[in-house]
Amino acid sequence: MINFKSAMVIVLSLILTAATVAPSMAALVYDPDTAEWVQESVLQTRKASHGGRAIPKQIVDYKTNYKPGTIVIETSERRLYLVLDDGKAMKYGVGVGRDGFTWSGTHRITRKAEWPGWTPPPQMRQRVPDLPAYMPGGPDNPLGARALYIGSTLYRVHGTSEPRSIGLAVSSGCIRLTNDDVADLYDRVDVGAQIVVNH
Repeated sequence: MINFKSAMVIVLSLILTAATVAPSMAALVYDPDTAEWVQESVLQTRKASHGGRAIPKQIVDYKTNYKPGTIVIETSERRLYLVLDDGKAMKYGVGVGRDGFTWSGTHRITRKAEWPGWTPPPQMRQRVPDLPAYMPGGPDNPLGARALYIGSTLYRVHGTSEPRSIGLAVSSGCIRLTNDDVADLYDRVDVGAQIVVNH
């Protein structure tokens, strides 16, 4: 009987030891903001550190040679600047392309759309096969409330209903703002406006 009790104590000790080690081998969960599988504790830390709050837009001093109405995106800062008159700019927080999906260049805004529909590019559908071929506009659409189309690229400046993703590198190359901020930007920018993306 003593040997049985000793064996039970050893088994229970092993179970308790395994339980304390288990978090490092915990099941992975999907993080929709980064499109990665991560440990749940990592996802919770990301959410807690960002707090789910948007970065407020603000007018700032901004010395530049670009004319008013130009959009300048500084991906390393995770900020978008809309050049205003008198050495000022409206500064917005943005989400940018994650590693492997960053880009830079100078283009024009070629189209604007309210509550745009979304056709995922073929490359994205290869990476994520369960994406629909087309998604109509609306609150659940990844392009959000407004979209500004960038030249002949596949990229957009668009809204999102996930404010916690603002300030992070999360997208497949598009620049995202909160729905409120993209609606504000949309009203201030004309088709044909220059857009500069710096990496």
